[in-house]
Amino acid sequence: MSFEPAKYPTLALASTVQELRLLPKESLPKLCDELRQYLLDSVSRSSGHFASGLGVVELTVALHYVYNTPFDHLVWDVGHQAYPHKILTDRRDRISTIRQKNGLHPFPWRDESKFDVLNVGHSSTSISAGLGMAVAAGKEGKGRRTACVIGDGAITAGMAFEAMNHAGDIKADLLVVLNDNEMSISENVGALNNRLAQILSGKIYSRLREGGKKVLGSLPPIKELVKRTEEHLKGMVVPGTLFEELGFNYIGPVDGHDVLALVQTLINMHALKGPQFLHIMTKKGKGYAPAEKDPISWHAVPKFDPASGLLPKSADGLPSYSEIFGHWLSETAAEDSKLMAVTPAMREGSGMVSFSRDYPQQYFDVAIAEQHAVTFAAGLAIGGYKPVVAIYSTFLQRAYDQLIHDVAIQKLQVLFAIDRGGIVGADGQTHQGAFDIAFLRCIPNMVIMTPSDENECRQMLFTGYHHSSGPSAVRYPRGTGTGALLEPLASLPLGKGCVLSRGEKLAILNFGTLLPEARTAAEALNATLVDMRFVKPLDEALILKLAGSHEALITLEEGAIKGGAGSGVNELLMAKRQPVPVLNIGLPDEFIPQGTQDEIRVDYQLDAAGIQQQIANWLTQ
Repeated sequence: MSFEPAKYPTLALASTVQELRLLPKESLPKLCDELRQYLLDSVSRSSGHFASGLGVVELTVALHYVYNTPFDHLVWDVGHQAYPHKILTDRRDRISTIRQKNGLHPFPWRDESKFDVLNVGHSSTSISAGLGMAVAAGKEGKGRRTACVIGDGAITAGMAFEAMNHAGDIKADLLVVLNDNEMSISENVGALNNRLAQILSGKIYSRLREGGKKVLGSLPPIKELVKRTEEHLKGMVVPGTLFEELGFNYIGPVDGHDVLALVQTLINMHALKGPQFLHIMTKKGKGYAPAEKDPISWHAVPKFDPASGLLPKSADGLPSYSEIFGHWLSETAAEDSKLMAVTPAMREGSGMVSFSRDYPQQYFDVAIAEQHAVTFAAGLAIGGYKPVVAIYSTFLQRAYDQLIHDVAIQKLQVLFAIDRGGIVGADGQTHQGAFDIAFLRCIPNMVIMTPSDENECRQMLFTGYHHSSGPSAVRYPRGTGTGALLEPLASLPLGKGCVLSRGEKLAILNFGTLLPEARTAAEALNATLVDMRFVKPLDEALILKLAGSHEALITLEEGAIKGGAGSGVNELLMAKRQPVPVLNIGLPDEFIPQGTQDEIRVDYQLDAAGIQQQIANWLTQ
């Protein structure tokens, strides 16, 4: 898709942020309209994150208009809302390549642009990093400013509050913008409140406020009285007491879709010293009615027809692994009131929508707080319940200490349903589930299962749920199943693999959903094919038997080779002094870039042809 200047005449005048700042303020509303339309035209043709970007068009324009980026630092949290930012910062003509192989990165990415000062993808990192940048800028002494944009979901994480507590303590010059598109205080937004925000951010109020504190400093009782009066008066019109207590000067809430009011407020706040907090109210999906009505469905979208306002349906009709998990959850809850399902703000992605409606007393969305989710589950287990934590592979990384300290050491019965294990695709390095097998395998008392299809996934969830002597994990991929027949639920024998076909010289030990590719390779090579099922405990007897009857073993997993399931096989063979050659196939020692799942599997030789080629190359060495 090429940019058409005639269709976007004002946006054409802002091909750089320097050009943007030369525009008269009166033209900014028109620029926002065109930017929003260009975002709609682009994403509908390319796919990608959508509703979040629509909601921050005015904020993005205002920040780049007021702040001297890239000299000033602009930090986005998570970054799925940064498409307008990319369009305004020298990437307008490439926006249609976003999330595609060799295209623009789906999130702000340092290697891509000097305007992207922090690699992001996971939530709640912006204030911590921004504070570090602000401290560095203060020591540099060149007047560099730092602004962080964080959403009302991301600010629920403890890390955001840890950073704000620190910022308030050291009084760094930092602006935090809370992009609030859900909270119930939206009725405070309007002309009166915008005017109030401009007054509160203005120099006169700021001088009075600071001057009053100095004058009253020697009179503690009166000072305390005036401070309380100010808080009560301010509390009547702004919900900022919490942020004031953390040491921030709170301004807002402000209409996040009034670009001229935003510009004036940011100009005022730009000159203020110390930690500043600007609270803006926005509508996710703003400007496109279907996205406004259902921002969750329109958060990340495939290619679609903007005129119809409808998202295309999946063509294959097979259930996703997330849906398989959701169905199992409801099926189990119907029989067991002790089941408690916990998710860190991933209800839709984890397939829990129906469960949350049908079993509200057994469902807990703890917001974007992975550490809390895991330790909360530990408490439930101590209390005699049977918690199931539904969490993405890369998000579990954020709760690693809690997994070890609060669950595994205490041998608590917690089941981890780990979604998005392996290659995730278009979201790139931050979301590829490469490390879960490796980081779980070294934890004592853990049971780790890798289903090869949706039926096995259900059986493993059942097995883990009824495993009472410690925590267990079932690790399954993004995407749909194979169409496997779903059998009645039953516990699998712990740590036992299955020989699926017999060959001669080679044995392929498969861990997980690459089994169809492994089967094709095994048939071509006349190799024995084994579905190992369990990473921990390993089926040691089966591995040693295979080692004694085959000339070489090949392990296969869609995860990091270093420390992965194949490493477990290697360790066993060395410990038992079995001198059989082993080839470990999986993901190499690098961060896996964006692309479709199929593209990445081909690139890393994890498709059937690639697996055969890797084995052939190894055998001829």
